[in-house]
Amino acid sequence: MFGDPHILFLKAQMREKELAHERDDEETRPLSDGSAYEQQLDVRMRSKVDKKQRPLTRYLPIRSESLNLRAHIESAGHQVELCPHVLLDSTSCRGFLHKMGSKFHHWNKRWFVFDRSKRMLVYYADRTEKKARGGAYFQAIEEVYVDHLNSVKSPNPQLTFVMKTNERTFHLMAPSPEAMRIWVDVVFTGAEGYQEFEHGS
Repeated sequence: MFGDPHILFLKAQMREKELAHERDDEETRPLSDGSAYEQQLDVRMRSKVDKKQRPLTRYLPIRSESLNLRAHIESAGHQVELCPHVLLDSTSCRGFLHKMGSKFHHWNKRWFVFDRSKRMLVYYADRTEKKARGGAYFQAIEEVYVDHLNSVKSPNPQLTFVMKTNERTFHLMAPSPEAMRIWVDVVFTGAEGYQEFEHGS
């Protein structure tokens, strides 16, 4: 049915020798010159990316008073209900962030309130919101972005983001990655000092 075992053995040996000759031929064959092929292609090398260039931000500021902030943030893919560090409603966002002090560069825990009705971001010593310690009006906020370059020494660089205003730069640290992403997207909706936005409107 399968044939003579001796003949099958001889055929297998012959096939093995043929394959060995083919491999030898390939190994001794000279390499082809690829320059003709390269000349046919119009290959362009990427220019070097500036390491200090920050990543592009996702949104432009939104001036509309009818914006539902929570719905906007949820439509961006954030699961607000799963992030206990952020209290978000239709017009405001509240929560604790650590802020690097401008004088001594210590990280201080502050209660932040982003309020679209007052058009400002304010921070307090605690959540009672009795006396504002500082903040910025929307028209002063120029940029907000994740600090991928680790521009400051942070206890947790993966949770640190930057908010630039026309007067100073705030280095902020969120309690969780999702809280940081939410805060960045929230603050950018009010970044009316953003240069391209101002010139484009």
